[in-house]
Amino acid sequence: MSFGFPWGLLALGALVPLVAAYFLRRRQKPVVVSALFLWRTPRPRAEAGPRWERFTRESSLLLEALAVVAAALFLADVRLAEPARRHHLVLVVDGSLSMSARGPDGTTVLERARREAAKRVEEAGATHVTVLATGLSPRLLAGPEAEPSKALASLEDFQARGADHDPMPTLLWAQELAGSGRPMAFFTDVAPREGLVLPPSLRWTALGVARDNVGLVSARRRDEGRETTVTLWVARFGGGPASVDLQVRALPGVGAKEGATRVEHVALPEEGTATVRLTFQGAGDVEVSLPDDDLPEDGHVTLPAAGTRPLEVRLAQGLGAPERDALERFLQSTPEVAPGAAGEEREVLLFGPQGTDARVTVGTTGTPRSFVGPFFAEKGHPLLDDVQLSGVRWTAGTNPPGRPLVTAGEAVLVSEEEDGRVHVNVDLSRSNVQRVSAWPVLLANVVRQARRTHEGFTRRQLLLGEPLEVVTEPGARYTLVEPSGRRPVFGAGTVGLPPPAGPGRFVLEREGDAVDTAVVLPLDARESDLRGRGSVDVAAREVDSEDARPHDSDRAWWPLVLLLSALLADFYVTRRGG
Repeated sequence: MSFGFPWGLLALGALVPLVAAYFLRRRQKPVVVSALFLWRTPRPRAEAGPRWERFTRESSLLLEALAVVAAALFLADVRLAEPARRHHLVLVVDGSLSMSARGPDGTTVLERARREAAKRVEEAGATHVTVLATGLSPRLLAGPEAEPSKALASLEDFQARGADHDPMPTLLWAQELAGSGRPMAFFTDVAPREGLVLPPSLRWTALGVARDNVGLVSARRRDEGRETTVTLWVARFGGGPASVDLQVRALPGVGAKEGATRVEHVALPEEGTATVRLTFQGAGDVEVSLPDDDLPEDGHVTLPAAGTRPLEVRLAQGLGAPERDALERFLQSTPEVAPGAAGEEREVLLFGPQGTDARVTVGTTGTPRSFVGPFFAEKGHPLLDDVQLSGVRWTAGTNPPGRPLVTAGEAVLVSEEEDGRVHVNVDLSRSNVQRVSAWPVLLANVVRQARRTHEGFTRRQLLLGEPLEVVTEPGARYTLVEPSGRRPVFGAGTVGLPPPAGPGRFVLEREGDAVDTAVVLPLDARESDLRGRGSVDVAAREVDSEDARPHDSDRAWWPLVLLLSALLADFYVTRRGG
């Protein structure tokens, strides 16, 4: 038997006045009655002054003494068995990609962390374990206060593949879960930086090894029609090989009979990166691989085909013949767009004449005026990227509404309204702009801007640590399918989502139907640099000396039940005896 609060036993002192009250009797005045039957039970009466007498209600005294003892045991937090005590241990594991690096014995840092965590649980005799994983967003792997077997099982299933991050938010969360002065353990592959203030009860254990490494630090894929361009960046960290063979395999895409495999011999600079750019025709998924080293995860990536719907475009009624012909020629040469049905309500990009509610209006109203320059364009606007108007004859009419983007004198040639509508004030029957490069470049910029507001991911290839951004339509229900499960997406328009916890394929669904796909690559230059990793064990500065602190919820309630039962029994005995 043990007590969580021994000072509660002082309540046993109430037994002294209780027993004294039962022994002490006071003189009572005689009471004259008309008949003896009014007394149910004759009782002896003290004849003179207070004096000690043998008490006669032993059962009532015993019940009240039992109630005092029960109250004292409850206040002292009595413990009848050792399992009633809790030994809570909080474990924190680093979730960064470098934890997957292999040491000289072929085991990863994460595997060594799992063995060390099991050892700590056994040494501490922990009955409850909480496991956290650091990351850009801290994660709870097990608990709070789970069984040790379940907590260690969750650590076995955990894979560290996150981006570089600051572990302090997770460590502060662990301190709150553990409680002041209670032990915590953090397993990582790097020593704490100088000047870092750690929680006083934290034991920092680094299990890494400094190694040289060669890895991919970035990869991009661009599809234009059937042509696929793959751009890769390879870096060397430390005194590794001066060159490496990079294998790129393009699987056959839709309509292609066979794929293609290329091996590029890449010379690696001492500082910086080497860039490799390859082009394939009719490629499906593209697999990129480097020779395996201590961190193979950053040497293997798969770049999937875009697999996205073309941007839907529709030409409204009322366009002049020259404007319609020029727009149709551009759309036919652009594989990223597709014509929308005439009665469709969900058109993304609508071209129409001046005076309509089309997203882009092309044409003129009023008296036409021709200009050969000089033209003044707003620098830095995305609609005017690479638009060169030298040598252009531009015929315009009445100035359209909105903010001017291109002007000639007092005439506004291109304008944009606050809601994103674009007005191209041009009469193509009297202009030559449609026969120079400025015309397709301007329309391509318009399509690019419209795609940014198109339903789906704004970027379809991301690196570790980069946030996801999706565009949704009002009134629809969206779900993001990620490697760890499914979660709803709330909001309309451009919705920013936190960076994913790890690499993988992400699918945006609308009402259960797949809308768009994005891939997060397992690449992070800071995680590929293993030169600063090492082994160190920093002991906790302050740990509560009590081996096992009783938990508030473990207080035994049977003394309180005994107290209430004794009081009720005493009330019954006293009332019956009176």
